[in-house]
Amino acid sequence: MIIVLDINVMLDVFQKREPHYAASAGVMNLVMQGTLKGICPSHALTTLFYLARRHGTQAEAESAIDRVLQHFEIVSLDHTDWQTVRKLPFDDFEDAAVTVTAEKAKAAFIITRNETDFAQSSVPAIAPSAFLGRFAMAS
Repeated sequence: MIIVLDINVMLDVFQKREPHYAASAGVMNLVMQGTLKGICPSHALTTLFYLARRHGTQAEAESAIDRVLQHFEIVSLDHTDWQTVRKLPFDDFEDAAVTVTAEKAKAAFIITRNETDFAQSSVPAIAPSAFLGRFAMAS
């Protein structure tokens, strides 16, 4: 199964943000174990590095990027994709970009803690804890 992780899920893990850490780490661990194919939108890498460095150390930021690059496929959007992003009826431009990334990757789900932000998404959004419950039942 292919999933796209929203930046908030990655930040939960790399910044150990409670009370979200356990569920977000559970999803990331499934990707790191190879049970799921994880997609990271390319535009998320710079934000991840910036925030990991801002709230931690240079080494922690570099480690976060290295882990994502090791275990996730990075999907980039091209000019036409960004034009599609621009036309989507989203309040948040970044959420529209995540949706187009998920479409491009043929993802089954977008894993996010902001499910309502993806109400217009063609790819269903689900919270990490709900995904883990659903995934465990399907396994």
